Amino acid sequence: MTRRAALCPSLLLAAALLAGCGGDTATVASASTGGASAPSGSAAPDTSADDGTGGGTPDDGSATAPPFEGDTAPATQEASADAQVTVTEIRTGRQDGYDRVVLELGGTGTPGWDVRYVDQASSQGSGSPIEVAGDAALQVTVTGAGYPYSTGVEEWAGPDPLPGNGTVTVTEVAWDATYEGTSVAVVGTTGEAPFRVYALQDPTRIVVEVADAG
Repeated sequence: MTRRAALCPSLLLAAALLAGCGGDTATVASASTGGASAPSGSAAPDTSADDGTGGGTPDDGSATAPPFEGDTAPATQEASADAQVTVTEIRTGRQDGYDRVVLELGGTGTPGWDVRYVDQASSQGSGSPIEVAGDAALQVTVTGAGYPYSTGVEEWAGPDPLPGNGTVTVTEVAWDATYEGTSVAVVGTTGEAPFRVYALQDPTRIVVEVADAG
């Protein structure tokens, strides 16, 4: 992996975004399907009873999620037409059998994402290499993003890179930039492990969970 030059300071797939703190639910689909339905035999994570043993805050995801059925294929979800969001915080944490990375966002509309392993992560605009510790790089591209002066929301400013918080597979998260409607973070991992992505609301979050490497 290579390290980027700093630019501006500044997750089974799909999501049902339901209002109500403590009552969030998310429909998780296979990362390879790009669809909005849960994979056969799985249930949506129970996001109302996170035990907080991982990093972040309650409702960042679920400590009682269904069996991990992710894979290594790209996961994508379109943003709403009115999306103008800014990443305000990034958190990492550990759950039983997988690590979690949470991108919290402020602004309007529903963000989208493109999450995939890349051979070489490169900074938006400049093309400079993004360096991240680990043997693989999981690039998380948030779509429907806006600059802070457009969203009125202060953008996350580090630490960069953000180290894993008791994680096993996730090594760190490197922040790139917001550029022409997208914001990028690169998750360093110990290998190309299966992952899943979903979204939660109140506040808006994109949750990327990476299974323990086999």
